Amino acid sequence: MNQRSVLITGCSSGIGYQCAHALKTRGYRVFATARRHEDVERLAGEGLEAFWLDISDPESIAIGVEHVMTQTDGKLYGLFNNAGFGQPGAVEDLSRQLIREQFETNVFGTLELTNAVLPYMRRHNEGRIIVNSSVLGLVALPFRGAYNASKYALEGLFDTLRLELADTQIHVSLIEPGPITSAFRRNAFALYKANIDPEKSPFKKKYLAMEKRLTKQGPAAPFTLGPEAVTEKVLHALSSEKPRARYSVTVPTYLFAYLKRMLSTRLLDSILLRVSRGEHK
Repeated sequence: MNQRSVLITGCSSGIGYQCAHALKTRGYRVFATARRHEDVERLAGEGLEAFWLDISDPESIAIGVEHVMTQTDGKLYGLFNNAGFGQPGAVEDLSRQLIREQFETNVFGTLELTNAVLPYMRRHNEGRIIVNSSVLGLVALPFRGAYNASKYALEGLFDTLRLELADTQIHVSLIEPGPITSAFRRNAFALYKANIDPEKSPFKKKYLAMEKRLTKQGPAAPFTLGPEAVTEKVLHALSSEKPRARYSVTVPTYLFAYLKRMLSTRLLDSILLRVSRGEHK
């Protein structure tokens, strides 16, 4: 059997980095991508087939897909859409430009890359498309409006895609992690400092508390798991004859998925507000 090839976005650290190495160890041919050239060089030095891919840049997507298809004779088995970021900030403090930048990467780039590889998967009637969503694609938390919205959008798009591909052997899976050890908080804090002015916001006091959460050393929340917990789900989505439509990762995701089904919106809101207030103590 030919070695199965998998393209992974966002491999500079965290989930993408751990997943790339784990899949390579398990015999997959991994194309590991990153947005910064120094990260690409580092990944290549670690023995991965790495190249530059910025999913907010359509030209980068086109060049990246052409590279992969040249290397694999037009046959890509798996795509793990992992790249993304979170722009913190209260909804009323988010400009149109900030929302646009959040969606360019998390939603539009993810969709464009997926649509670029789908014709090749259709040609062979085989493929696995995996999207790293979030527990925040199921429920919303304050001061994460841009990120919440982008993950909700991904859920809607890829639920639809899964239905549209039902008559093929191309399977679509959403992975929904809760808190995972990664550089996410550090990157989010940098975006907050660059784009949000707490002095001009009615949420100034809450922003100061949010800063403590984003700069806290160690796990930011209870039940935080390492990135290998996501890799386990990716492996199942790639190898199972009947991959799941959704994979929950961490206790909070299981809990909130259950509560969303069972509780009224009012009751669920009260729980989410308690969680948020606990973060800002």
